[in-house]
Amino acid sequence: MLDFRQREQAILANGRVDDRELEALRRQLYAGGTVGRPGADFLVELHKRVQHRTPAFEHFFYQAIKDHILADGRIDAEEVAWLRRMLFADGQFHDEGRKFLHELKGEAGQVSREFEVLFDECMKQPPEQRTCG
Repeated sequence: MLDFRQREQAILANGRVDDRELEALRRQLYAGGTVGRPGADFLVELHKRVQHRTPAFEHFFYQAIKDHILADGRIDAEEVAWLRRMLFADGQFHDEGRKFLHELKGEAGQVSREFEVLFDECMKQPPEQRTCG
């Protein structure tokens, strides 16, 4: 099986994640049953670098990150720090991130105070001015 960097090179050479690559990513990232931090970090980096993000890849990306964050049913302070780096790497908070945070909040069994602060901070601003992080 290809390692993460080999898979990334193959995807970036194509500029997009096609159905075959998406299935391969799914198998690789969920090989242990859950998406671990190395897999989540890889996916975040890949998401930033892919030129053409298909709806299928976007859906897979947010689902895999959600599965990673909610593996234990709660969102702790360390995970919030990681989420901040992931969601706001470019200094902007995008609509997809807003939906993602709503889903996380709704599906988590328990959220930390840090998550509540992040959530409130990002939901207050109008979309065109949203630069929390």
